[in-house]
Amino acid sequence: MALFTRPQLYERVNNELRKSVGFEFPEKRAAEFLNEAKRVQKTFSERKYDVFLSHSSDDKVEVIGLKLLIEDLGYSVYIDWINDPELDRTNVTKTNANVLRTRMKHCSVLFYAFSEHAANSTWMPWELGYFDGQKGLVAVIPISPNQARTSFKGNEFIGLYPYVDFASMKGAAKNEMWVNESSDVYVTYSEWIKGKNPYKRTS
Repeated sequence: MALFTRPQLYERVNNELRKSVGFEFPEKRAAEFLNEAKRVQKTFSERKYDVFLSHSSDDKVEVIGLKLLIEDLGYSVYIDWINDPELDRTNVTKTNANVLRTRMKHCSVLFYAFSEHAANSTWMPWELGYFDGQKGLVAVIPISPNQARTSFKGNEFIGLYPYVDFASMKGAAKNEMWVNESSDVYVTYSEWIKGKNPYKRTS
């Protein structure tokens, strides 16, 4: 198994853009392009999602890449500026907080997109704390700047949560999401959401 890297996520976004418009957009326009495409879709406050993706607004392209990879596996993903474009993440208001609370109540799990920008986010610690208190199904998705790594150890409160990566099972045709406590203690996402904790694997 390997953690997500920024180049990998950028490549997934660029692949989507190639399919959509026939040529590669510069990466800096990827977030704007996909955001506009999603705005035409009507969303409802009661819609349910598999994943609430908590993230820094400085990681828009990476977050779109994560969204696409998760959706490739058949799971739905909520991202505030795509599904609720009227929200202004730059302002902490009761209205914005109430919208996010409603959305989190209708999501099965929260994935915390951990990058070097996460520490600067106003919303991410609040989202993580709220969701953990309400449902407890929280995991970290580490984003490595440029090199593939096979394990992750978070510091401070991030270290309290398992981390997510993608890998294919032996003989399987497609990837699966895995929830890991360490490189040899893990469980599939589908088992985890049913209440099974990561467990030690033997070779």
